[in-house]
Amino acid sequence: MAFVPPLLRQLRDPLGLTSAAKSRRSERLEPRTKTADRVVNSVCPYCAVGCGQKVYVKDERVVQIEGDPDSPISRGRLCPKGSASRQLHDHPGREYRVKYRRPHGTEWEELDLDTAMDMIADRLIATREATWEDGDDEGRLLNRTLGFGHLGGATLDNEENYLIKKFFSAMGALQIENQARI
Repeated sequence: MAFVPPLLRQLRDPLGLTSAAKSRRSERLEPRTKTADRVVNSVCPYCAVGCGQKVYVKDERVVQIEGDPDSPISRGRLCPKGSASRQLHDHPGREYRVKYRRPHGTEWEELDLDTAMDMIADRLIATREATWEDGDDEGRLLNRTLGFGHLGGATLDNEENYLIKKFFSAMGALQIENQARI
């Protein structure tokens, strides 16, 4: 392809459908998705809209995330946050360890996941025992606790919300909410 100045290409092709949209460099480019081994359908993790995403994977590593054109919600479009969601996966500042700061502490410490989960379970059970209400002053049955509640995130799906609601209801909690709007 002989070199033609960009202005000349644009004048010959004012809609940018042929030569004006091409260059030597652009002819050699390949989409980042071309080398993917597989594509995994997903949902954007940011807000309650639930835009569909296609996650392109090569050698078990995410190589690209794009909007899913088959999604009835977003029809292939992503907002700026959704478009950058690959950073959640492979950003160098991503934490892979549980961080804990003790009461009145000034430093974070790392905990293994089992220890952190045990701490959460112990505190939930202790709070339930300390704040449990069998009944009110007039003898009406309450069987509840106001000591904790649950606020779900926008990316929880129906199945997760169902299980969370069942669990916290069984624990006697009344304050159970989810911010999802779909």
